[in-house]
Amino acid sequence: MASSASLRELQRDLENKANDLSKLQKDISKNHQIRKKYTIQLGENELVLKELDLLNEDANVYKLIGPVLVKQDMAEANANVKKRIEYISAELKRLDSTLQDLEDKQSNKKETILKLQQKIQSLQAGKGKA
Repeated sequence: MASSASLRELQRDLENKANDLSKLQKDISKNHQIRKKYTIQLGENELVLKELDLLNEDANVYKLIGPVLVKQDMAEANANVKKRIEYISAELKRLDSTLQDLEDKQSNKKETILKLQQKIQSLQAGKGKA
């Protein structure tokens, strides 16, 4: 009788751990989506920086603010784009460390679930013999 109660407890624990694993996988997926968005933005901003480098110092540069194009100083435009690239790169590094942490947690959860499953199987096998 005690083994039946402990078996139910182990199965409940297994279910909770499986739910935790599912949440972790959703977080990892969300992280990948955000990372993809930032990677695209980084590429676009690097392209803008290359285009600005090709221009002459006296060239006109415009910035889109709402529905209006506003003239902007070349140095200011360069500084803004560089600052944006810096920010996006920092966000990507932060996302990478978060992703690494989530993946470590995921592998630990998988190991725990596997051990629980083995424990449950051994209990069930012992019950079947009795």
